[in-house]
Amino acid sequence: MSTPYTVRVAEDPADREACFAVRKEVFVVEQGVAQDIEYDAYDTVAVHVLAVREDGVPLGTGRLLHGEAAAAKTGGDASVGSLGRLAVARSARGLGVGAALVRAVEEAARARGLAAVDLHAQTHALGFYERLGYEAYGPEFPDAGIPHRAMRRVL
Repeated sequence: MSTPYTVRVAEDPADREACFAVRKEVFVVEQGVAQDIEYDAYDTVAVHVLAVREDGVPLGTGRLLHGEAAAAKTGGDASVGSLGRLAVARSARGLGVGAALVRAVEEAARARGLAAVDLHAQTHALGFYERLGYEAYGPEFPDAGIPHRAMRRVL
């Protein structure tokens, strides 16, 4: 049986716009995150990944920060990438899209020689990331008014 979606690095402007559309649907509309903080300067330097249905409908996205951008997020460690903005459209939840996006980000991190990936998980999603091998560290903190925990997976 074939997979009903594919995951790829978003390399062209149309793919990036699809990533931003999914983020708007999930973070801005569903979760009430202010649009002016959802999109940031890191979007221009990040590796974005996109899950699309066979008919081209975008299902999910995530991004990898690396180099100086990641070091700013991970306490100065340039060997650690930063996974962020993971979002799956409501209609695609439960299909494995989120896990496939995380693995695609990890693959992009490995391709750049990174040793680990950090992320800031919404606390309701801790179990999801733990099942993918991430370990929480540090205290809970608010981000955009939503409780989060830092997590890391060594690659």
